[in-house]
Amino acid sequence: MSEHHLKRLVLLRHAKSDYPLGVSDHDRPLGARGNREAPAAGAWLRENDVVPDFIMLSDAQRTRATCAWVISELGEKAPTPYLDSRIYGASSTRLCSIINETPETVTTLMVIGHQPVLQELAMRLASVDSNEEAVYELAMDYPTLGLTVLQTEKSWAEIDGRDMQVTHFVVPR
Repeated sequence: MSEHHLKRLVLLRHAKSDYPLGVSDHDRPLGARGNREAPAAGAWLRENDVVPDFIMLSDAQRTRATCAWVISELGEKAPTPYLDSRIYGASSTRLCSIINETPETVTTLMVIGHQPVLQELAMRLASVDSNEEAVYELAMDYPTLGLTVLQTEKSWAEIDGRDMQVTHFVVPR
């Protein structure tokens, strides 16, 4: 793959959340562990030069809080995040179609969302030339702060299935 036209997609599952009584799933906050660990995702992105130029995220409280921690680690390199209410509860097919709407000027897109859709989408997009160990790890478990990096030379509008190379799967903590 030539780096000139390379698109990167970063799929990040939110950090560990809490389960307070009487709070809807959508409004669940991060737990103490999530608040402690979430900055590590931003640090990993910065240290591995996978800094997104566009971030879209579910409008759920736990994804917004995770995003705030990631942005704090990225500092002035962080783009302004975009809340998309369609991500919460989306299927992998729906999330893929949302990603297809990404402007071609975006080189590295980060999506912060939920299970099981992120794992399903990563598996759907993983091409045969993906890092086998990374695909195996993400297929076995996609824990909180699970982060997949995929890349392709295709346009965002063309991404559908088996057309992105998985380069990394990490759980920065």
